[in-house]
This record gives sequence, C-alpha cells and structure tokens, in this order.
Amino acid sequence: MKQSKETFHEHNSSGGRLDIILDSIADGVFTIDLNFNITYFNRAAEKITGIEREQAVGQKCFDVFRANICQLKCALGKTMKTGREHINLHIDILNSDGRLIPVSVSTSVLKGDDGTITGGVEIFRDLSAIETLRKEIHRHYRFEDIISKNHEIQKILEILPDIAESGSTVLIEGPSGSGKELFARAIHNLSGRKGKFVAINCAALPDTLLESELFGYKKGAFSEAKKDKPGRFASSQNGTIFLDEIGDISAAFQVKLLRVLQEKEYEPLGATEIVSSNARVVAATNRVLSELVALGNFRDDLFYRLNVVKIAIPPLSCRREDIPILTDHFIEKFNAMKAKEIECVSDKVLEILMQYDFPGNVRELENIIEYAFVICHGSVIKIEHLPVEIREGIQMREEYSSTNDPLYEAEKKTVEDALKLHNGNRTLTAIYLGINKSTLWRKVKKYGITIPASRS
Repeated sequence: MKQSKETFHEHNSSGGRLDIILDSIADGVFTIDLNFNITYFNRAAEKITGIEREQAVGQKCFDVFRANICQLKCALGKTMKTGREHINLHIDILNSDGRLIPVSVSTSVLKGDDGTITGGVEIFRDLSAIETLRKEIHRHYRFEDIISKNHEIQKILEILPDIAESGSTVLIEGPSGSGKELFARAIHNLSGRKGKFVAINCAALPDTLLESELFGYKKGAFSEAKKDKPGRFASSQNGTIFLDEIGDISAAFQVKLLRVLQEKEYEPLGATEIVSSNARVVAATNRVLSELVALGNFRDDLFYRLNVVKIAIPPLSCRREDIPILTDHFIEKFNAMKAKEIECVSDKVLEILMQYDFPGNVRELENIIEYAFVICHGSVIKIEHLPVEIREGIQMREEYSSTNDPLYEAEKKTVEDALKLHNGNRTLTAIYLGINKSTLWRKVKKYGITIPASRS
C-alpha cells in the first residue's frame, strides 16, 4: 500500500472514507511516523492484537506488537530505511493476553508531497486458523514418529496397535532408509512391554562378534573376556529386540538364531547354563527373504519363524505424497536443533523433490534438508541450497531431455502439430489432445513452443 502525494494520515483525514474501507477488511493495518509512533490502527488490528485503537495510537509499534523481529530485524524499519517492501513475511506477535499469534506481514513506505519518506505502513494477517489446520493435518498423518499420508502406510498404521499387542514375531521388509526402525519402535511403544527397546545391525558384525553381542559371554570365554558381559537379548528382557538387516546373517548363525525363536532360550559364550528369553523379536531387512529362501541363501524354517506378521514398507519414490509433509517435518526438526527460522522450501525446490527418485529414501530426504540448513541463511530453501549432486542431476536431466530424449521430442512435436492444426486455438487443441487447457499451457511453457496466431 503506497501513498505518493500525501502521508497516510493526511489522506485519511480527508473525509474518513479510507477509515471506513480499512475498518471493513480482515487484515490488520497500522501506520507509523519516522519515530516509530503508531499514527493509525484499524479495527482488524484491534481484533488480532487485543489492543484498542485509542491505546495503540501514539505508542511505539514495538511496545504494541512485541514481535519476534521487533528489536533486531524490524521489517518496517528496514523498509523505511531502504525503500524496499516486504511481502508476506511470516513472524509471531504477542497479543494482549500474552498469546503467541502467527501472522504474515507486508510493509511499505509513506511519502509526503515532496517524495520524502514520512513513515511506514504495515498490513498483517492472522495465520492462527491456517496454523491450526496445518497442525491438525500434521497430527492426522502422524503416528508415533511415523509421518505419512500414503494409503499403504495408513493401512499398516491402522493395524499396528493389534500387531503390537499380539506379542508375535514381526518381519519388516523395506529398502534402506525407509524407516523400518521407526515402525519397530512404534510396535514396542504400543505393546506395553516394560523392558527396553534394543536394536542391533546384524550386517555390521561378523559371526563371532554378532554372537557375543546378542547372547553375551562369561568371564574367560576368550582371552579378552575379563568379566561377564550380558548380551542384547539379556538387555531386552521383558522388552523388544530389533534385529536389523536379518537377511545378511550367515547360514551358521541362522541355526543359532532359530533356536532362540523356537525354544525361547540361548547360551552365552563360555556358559554352562542355558538362559531363557522372553524378548519380543522384531526383524527387518532391505531384501526379500522369500526370494533368499528360494535361492537357498536363507533357511526356510527360520524364515517361517520370523514371518509370523510381515510389514512391507514402500520406498519414498512410491509414496511421493509424503514428500511435502516430511519436508515440513524435517524443517521443523532442524529449526529446533540448529536455532534457525527457515519457513519452507521454494516451489521450485518442492517440484524438484517431488520428481527426484530418492534412492536413499526418507533418510536421504532428511540429509538433503539438513544440508540445506547449513547453506541457507534466509527463510526459504532455494535450488542453490540443495546438494551439488542434486543440482547437477537437474541440469543433466534438463540437457538430456532437451537434446537426446526421443519421447521429449515426440511430445513436443505432437503439441506443435496440434496447435498448427487448430490455428493456435488452445481450447480446440486441448480437446484434440485429450488434456486440460492448463495442462496444454504447461507443456507449451515446458517445450518453449510459440503458439501460432489464431485466425478465429
């Protein structure tokens, strides 16, 4: 909102018509002079802040709003100093009850007859309802630490409490980085078991170390065994033991693990007595165990002991609808961890993320956002804040699609021919191609097509 010939106050005093207009809108509006004293305060500003106009006018704006940017990063102060506007800047203010209100603000300068800056004007919108809705959506798609709106994941979450209460052995299959341990932890938390959740990566240890880690050992079992050490099964007594990457254990160790599942007992290294275990076993793998069984690389009797209840987690590339809410979640997480105030990713970055294959799944998305937090010093994550390999991949795809991809050229020619056939008429062209006009327009922009002048 700009005034070129008069200050806001002078304009407002001529008839009061502007007062009526500004009091009828839902956005808060206030103006200040060069000393940051409030000179105007509309009705919506009263409602949002809980402060009456008579109390606000004449006060310093930072005493009225108590925003999180007032003292060091005042947007309106910067606008009056530089002349540059701020549009839809998201901040928080404290209302008269001391409640934090999320708002978006836009700022501009006020000028006198000679063009000099005489003050500033700020328009602010209450985002409380939007924030409440966003949190409700976030809550609706969050279960324990699992965040998803994918229908396959939602079906799993519906039965997860029943799985947890059953006490049965669970096998979780899914690619690396897809969140298998989150599901295992959720099962433990929902089970009501009083013992600990204990995790071990079976692929990270050779057989001898894996055996001692899981079953423990007695003093003197080997030269370095100076005292008794309980294993992971002992630590997870009355709780849950999570055996990650179970598909990578050797045939010899498969036999030892089978005994634990069948007999609920094991023998620590160097022990003469058998130890009973009531730990609930949840196993996970990034491989398909049934295929390993068919190839003879995994015991079928162990497979059937593990595969009592199976959960299959799809890769992130098959649940792209989760990318926006996971991105928001990681931004929220890293804001808290790194004391930053990054609001979102740009539309272009989100478009790139939605098209990316994510070979590293959810873990890779988290790493991308964490990298961007290191590089980004503003409030929005942009393309230049993405990891180099992502940016290079975008450039390579664009170069390839524009020069070497026959499908790219075929679709471009099809759209061009259809437009020529219908003399540039986009409505007829869209109908002819069986697509919406908006889709046709996106393809025209994508391929840089010049639309023929319509003769109709």
